Amino acid sequence: MLSGNRGEWSEVYTLFKLLAEGKLYAGDANLNLLKDVYYPILSIIREESNRKNEYQIHNGNIKILINGNEEISIPKSRFLTEANKLFLTIKSNKSSFQIPELDVLLHSMGCSSLRAASTSKSDIFISLYDERLSHTVNLGFSIKSQLGSDSTLLNAGKSTNFIYEVSNVDDTILKINEIDTRSKIKDRISKLLELNAGLKFYSMENKVFMNNLTLIDSRLPEIISELLLMFFRGLASEIKILADHLIEKNPLEFDLEHSHNYYEYKIKRLLTESALGMTPAKVWNGEYDATGGYLVVKEDGEIVCYHIYNRNQFEDYLFQNTKLDTASSGRNDFGTIFKENNKFYLKLNLQIRFK
Repeated sequence: MLSGNRGEWSEVYTLFKLLAEGKLYAGDANLNLLKDVYYPILSIIREESNRKNEYQIHNGNIKILINGNEEISIPKSRFLTEANKLFLTIKSNKSSFQIPELDVLLHSMGCSSLRAASTSKSDIFISLYDERLSHTVNLGFSIKSQLGSDSTLLNAGKSTNFIYEVSNVDDTILKINEIDTRSKIKDRISKLLELNAGLKFYSMENKVFMNNLTLIDSRLPEIISELLLMFFRGLASEIKILADHLIEKNPLEFDLEHSHNYYEYKIKRLLTESALGMTPAKVWNGEYDATGGYLVVKEDGEIVCYHIYNRNQFEDYLFQNTKLDTASSGRNDFGTIFKENNKFYLKLNLQIRFK
């Protein structure tokens, strides 16, 4: 019997609801569903480790094909009923749980796991009719759910550590490492600033990630290093608010005479590339994995689509709905001042989550 958390069951909920409605609705930057902007769904494909499940929408029925062979046909109304019940079940549970009454239906649909098996960022593939192009397109979407814990946009690891040189200090500065409060990293940064220590971006721990950022924009490593410092100083966690602080401070001394949005534009590029395929430890060549965009399961059960065709809305959604978060400093080896070649350094870690 299948068992999973809210986020994992949200993938099944998404499948059920989209099959029942047969439409993919667009959303604005504030997660509002746009009822007049939608894409008709022709079929949905869900890949598992040993099979490819295709669900074709034919009038009032869903035709199910497993590895190309037609297995069964189920009324669309069944999926609407099950989607509504599944939504209420997800909302009423917190940890991992099972839903015995769905086991037979999922088995008949070829679902042996809650999460689709995928080596890319696409959780689900949808065949849509695009009226603007007047033909069918097959696109991969990543599913993000507000019904569970905050989803991660860019995962933390040692590969996402930024290295800063600490100046105007001597060996006594190492005592700061003894600060071990709940917010120890921010408290250590605060102490450094209190002592008038200098903190200047030096490099990144992982050269692949640094080159990925440089490929997106040559100034991006510096910009994100400033963003991180502001976050760990406690100024804010939301990306948009931190970007506003950057614009006001203008640490890279861009020419802002004509109000060019240098910081906002470049940060949006990072968020978009991260959403659609770029990962820190793998060389990024600019080819998107999630070729369609994002599907967001809202707290009220509605599903909104952020299509890369509507790039401005997609970028605005990412920009207004993400934040920086503090990962485990022990696991990712950051937040401790260290000395090398008579110089002092500090690592800070980048992790981006949805609000």
